[in-house]
Amino acid sequence: MTLPARRIIHVDMDAFYASVEQRDRPELRGLPVAVGGRPEGRGVVAAASYEAREFGVRSALSMAKAVRLCPELKIVPPDFHKYRAVSQQVFDLFRSVTPAVEPLSLDEAYLDVTENAWGEPLATTVAKRLKARILEETGLTASAGAAPNKFLAKIASAWRKPDGLTVVAPERMESFLQKLAVDALWGVGPVTARRLRAAGIEQLVDVRTVDDETLHGLVGRQADWLKRLAQGIDERPVVSDRERKSRSSEHTYAEDLREIDRIRAEIDRMAAGAADWLQQAEVAARTVTLKVRYHDFKTVTRSDTRPVATVDAADITRRARALLDRTDAGRRPVRLLGVGVHGLRPRSEPENAREPLLWDAAPGA
Repeated sequence: MTLPARRIIHVDMDAFYASVEQRDRPELRGLPVAVGGRPEGRGVVAAASYEAREFGVRSALSMAKAVRLCPELKIVPPDFHKYRAVSQQVFDLFRSVTPAVEPLSLDEAYLDVTENAWGEPLATTVAKRLKARILEETGLTASAGAAPNKFLAKIASAWRKPDGLTVVAPERMESFLQKLAVDALWGVGPVTARRLRAAGIEQLVDVRTVDDETLHGLVGRQADWLKRLAQGIDERPVVSDRERKSRSSEHTYAEDLREIDRIRAEIDRMAAGAADWLQQAEVAARTVTLKVRYHDFKTVTRSDTRPVATVDAADITRRARALLDRTDAGRRPVRLLGVGVHGLRPRSEPENAREPLLWDAAPGA
């Protein structure tokens, strides 16, 4: 018996931090806005409005370079307390429709709406209603992609940003895949994409015809996974945040990171994201992990486990930075960074009455 196709939605808030600031400060609407640190203090862009993106301003860019690209850029310091509050509103809406919600960050998530509280048979209808409710309750727009699996849903959500909705129905999967360049594949960053193109692999579907030995020589252990994605096959379920045992995020950079201040800023951003996820999931973590991949593809991991579980962003950031000091980052170029939290337990269930959770701990605690 053939199982019915899953109905997966990926929802991604549009330029989230910057959009919240433009919503709350009318004088910023229609202007290029970047949320982040000051350029004279080696600040980094955390988020850029769509007006700023027209000048080439992007997240993770140094603020000094952002200002050179856009001299009229309006710089706003981040207010993560406010962003978390808005995120909570959005995720409450998600969970009112389905318990199968898998957060990826403060502003994006997967939802499995195969069964949903509205009884809607079509993911398209669910996505439209969700987008309308998000706009009504928060004043912000979101983009969504609906598809039979997570891989296609995530690509689809970015297809028509901002305020977009792209649906990849099962009968449209092949025509959609035919449109995609090879770097649409997960795990294929700029360096790998150049290597694949040099071998004549330009489009995503070209991966299907490459013999296994050649593909393995180009991408290593990712070969089987990429070939399945090129066929549109992705069987990973949406895993509710309340079911997960760990959470990690990583990013491969278009250009190797060489300056330690930039590397630390990226670690700080990822650590803050991990703390946000812990609060959303209502769990705490005993272990913080760091992953660093150097320019020569050598990868190292470091971890720090404590007896007291934490949800405190400052504590997670301090520990991630300490782990970074145990690597050669800053002395060797870095192409990938990742921060994770593991050893999770519900915040409502302390391991030991003498071991309280670290929650908004005072500086230096």
